[in-house]
Amino acid sequence: MKKITLYLLSIMLLCSPALLKAQITAETPVDGLYKDEGIIHKTPIPLPSVRKADIMWSKRIWREIDFRQKMNQEFYYPIVPHQNWKSFITIILDALKQGKITAYDISPTDELLVPITYQEIMARQTDTIHRVMKRPNPPYNEYDTTIVTQFDPTKVMRLRIKEDWYFDKQRSQMLVRIEALCPVMMTEHDGQLVPTPLFWISYPQARKVLAQALAFNPENSAMRLSYDDIFIKRLFDSYIYKEQNQYDRRISDYETGVNALLEAQHIQQQMFDFEEYLWQY
Repeated sequence: MKKITLYLLSIMLLCSPALLKAQITAETPVDGLYKDEGIIHKTPIPLPSVRKADIMWSKRIWREIDFRQKMNQEFYYPIVPHQNWKSFITIILDALKQGKITAYDISPTDELLVPITYQEIMARQTDTIHRVMKRPNPPYNEYDTTIVTQFDPTKVMRLRIKEDWYFDKQRSQMLVRIEALCPVMMTEHDGQLVPTPLFWISYPQARKVLAQALAFNPENSAMRLSYDDIFIKRLFDSYIYKEQNQYDRRISDYETGVNALLEAQHIQQQMFDFEEYLWQY
């Protein structure tokens, strides 16, 4: 009887690692209050219809969002995706790679004219440098080396927005509609960070992707926002760097420093005043 008991115990000890392994891989624990699969089937809120006959005034504005500002950090983080959260540039690049949205090349007029592929975007950001190096130890001979710099998403620190402000006389409202988005990467040249626009995407085309992408809500983790919610509700801080004008020039072309910021505020104030003056009695 003792031999049979020892035999059974030895078999159990030999099989226990396999049983433990099966238990570990059979079921994944829920990391949280409930199993959260993210916003999968959410559809963007339809935008109000616009008729040409109802638009009595409009102006095109270009803005820039700086991810380093505290209010805009949900665009930059998280650097490493987790819990269905990804940074803004990661979501856009994944959508481009999967063919869900189309990117357009940078043009002097910021129009969506020439489509470019995900592979072309990555190839432009890959830099290959050939250098002749010298060994630090004897015989100090020289050798050729190739340095390849890959695209770094963490260097995308700004986002440009092209939007149209208009007054709809049918609704008696001043409204705004975002038309396109442009991620901007900060590259180093001569010890200074220089903004480098990557590509333009159509915001109406990207809304479905942005509506299904979670963004961090610092006030309530149970009520998660999507990136489309952030744009529609204007939950970001930005500054104007260009308005539509006959010279097609930016504010930086005729103002610098503090004067450029004051000019941007002046343009914003002019649009608010236009709406305010319509209701003067």
